[in-house]
Amino acid sequence: MKRITIIICALTAICMTICAQQKQKEYKKTKTLVAYFSATGVTKAAAEKLAEVTGSDIYVIQPKVPYTDADLNWHNKKSRSSVEMADPTSRPAIKGKVEKLNDYDTVFIGYPIWWNTAPRIINTFIEANNLKGKTVVPFCTSGSSSIKNSAEELKKAYPSLKWKDGKRLNGISKKELQSWIKGM
Repeated sequence: MKRITIIICALTAICMTICAQQKQKEYKKTKTLVAYFSATGVTKAAAEKLAEVTGSDIYVIQPKVPYTDADLNWHNKKSRSSVEMADPTSRPAIKGKVEKLNDYDTVFIGYPIWWNTAPRIINTFIEANNLKGKTVVPFCTSGSSSIKNSAEELKKAYPSLKWKDGKRLNGISKKELQSWIKGM
């Protein structure tokens, strides 16, 4: 009888431990959002691949007034993108808002590099959403620039956010993405 009681107590203890560990795992699950702005579709493709690899939700950062080809003509100093980028205080209006932002623990923010930095619409997105307490990871696409300057400028502009090192995702494979994510 004493042996049976000991066995029952041991099994109960084991079951309680397993249940507690399972609960702990449930609480440790994180929810991730990939938010991105794409002017020509290149950043969109990178964001979709990143979301697939990470199992993340996607949010498209859309300008209230869409950019035209003329707006994106960086050779024209009077084009909309040139004017916005020449003014560090420019904050192009965005459409919509992230639903249930509080549900996310990590937010990847993607953008094309404009003038060696993030487009001003990224500042609009960050300032319109409370990202405090979340892990924020920038990613970019670019014909030749690295993410270094844009990421440093974002970190400097928003020092209270918990930033992780970002990455340029041009032509990156799923395997390379997985390796980057695991290395965080």
